[in-house]
Amino acid sequence: MGFNEKFLEKLNKIQLNVNDEVLNKFWVYMTNLLEWNEKINLTAITDEDDIILKHFIDSLTILEYIPEKSNVIDVGTGAGFPGIPLKIVREDINMTLMDSLNKRITFLNEIINKLGLKKINAIHSRAEELAKMPEHREKYDIAVSRAVANLSTLSEYMIPFVKVGGKCICMKGSNIEEELKTAKNAIKELGGEIEKVINFKLPDSDNERNIIIIKKVRNTKSKYPRKAGMPSKEPLK
Repeated sequence: MGFNEKFLEKLNKIQLNVNDEVLNKFWVYMTNLLEWNEKINLTAITDEDDIILKHFIDSLTILEYIPEKSNVIDVGTGAGFPGIPLKIVREDINMTLMDSLNKRITFLNEIINKLGLKKINAIHSRAEELAKMPEHREKYDIAVSRAVANLSTLSEYMIPFVKVGGKCICMKGSNIEEELKTAKNAIKELGGEIEKVINFKLPDSDNERNIIIIKKVRNTKSKYPRKAGMPSKEPLK
């Protein structure tokens, strides 16, 4: 079975229909990802089936939680997950990809150009610095992040970007009960509250996933995020 057939089979399982142009963009993304991965470390996942499932399908599982024409930031995007797959499928959203490693930003800019994506930009920065800038602070409808940090730290990275009424979508693996408990006060302190947790398995696999949706209910105090390195060294209690 070729790439398109395999990908379509999995897309059907998450009730998503796409056209040939979209399939081709994912193919180009994958081949470039693997090519660049030989020069810079972008992903430990290099098998085609695993890329389809664990990168592409996984990224697309949050589509339904992103309202039309949302202004979205992907915090700590790495090789572009989930931001680029979301953007390929949803032309209506505005997407900002943020990562602290410049080499990754170079890769992302090449992908954006090759795929001809519009209303998307890649920024080289740390979350702690970018979230202090007036043009980014509390300016986004949605912040997304996948496998970046523990929930307390992640909340301090993400919540300051989101406007009141907006949401953070945190993509996590299994066993998150302890994290949820530990992060509760941090989320409240930052102006958020947990709206829901969605637990599921990726199609035809034992890969358990959790989507944690945090709603922004109050403005974040100006002292957050703390200076670079602090949220990960000393997560809010």
